[in-house]
Amino acid sequence: MSVRQSLLAILDQGPCYGYQLRSEFDRRTGSTWPLNVGQIYNTLDRLERDGLVEKTDVEGSDPDSSGQIYYRITDAGSAEVAGWLGSPVERSAATRDELAIKLAIAVTLPGVDIAQVIQVQRTATLRTLQELTKTKNASGDPESSEELAWLLVVDSMIFQAEAEVRWLDHSEARLARASAAGLASPLPLSTEVPKRGRPAKVVAR
Repeated sequence: MSVRQSLLAILDQGPCYGYQLRSEFDRRTGSTWPLNVGQIYNTLDRLERDGLVEKTDVEGSDPDSSGQIYYRITDAGSAEVAGWLGSPVERSAATRDELAIKLAIAVTLPGVDIAQVIQVQRTATLRTLQELTKTKNASGDPESSEELAWLLVVDSMIFQAEAEVRWLDHSEARLARASAAGLASPLPLSTEVPKRGRPAKVVAR
């Protein structure tokens, strides 16, 4: 999730101060990814450093906002928002998914019941899926843009949980086949001494 671009997109609607930005982010995402104020201001500092926002003395209508520092998006910031909204989210093939790494390491270790590791995760993921589905079904049809935004996020989480369950089933079947073929065996530590420093550059001839 890009906090940077999300905050910029909100600021593209008008100047805001830190607590206001956090409130707007929560309101537009259904509080699915809560941000603390420190994270908001750290991001604003970086955005200001990069010339995408600037401090302004605009006063808001909120009576509790007196003395707050407002941030206003710059032309460069608006251009970055347009670029973000107009481009796909790149999902790198090298993404370090914690669960995938956990299973990859576990299958190489001695004395680990990998089937149990998968079952524990499947139980937790199914529980999450049931809770999300129950929450979604209880909400009914959206009656505002805020509810619609929240449902989009919940739908995404439901699809991710469903995909995780399918992947766990697939992994369990793959490991069963590997075990039957004698491939699922512990991987001992290598006796090869790794070289220090960075690998030598290969010079093209």
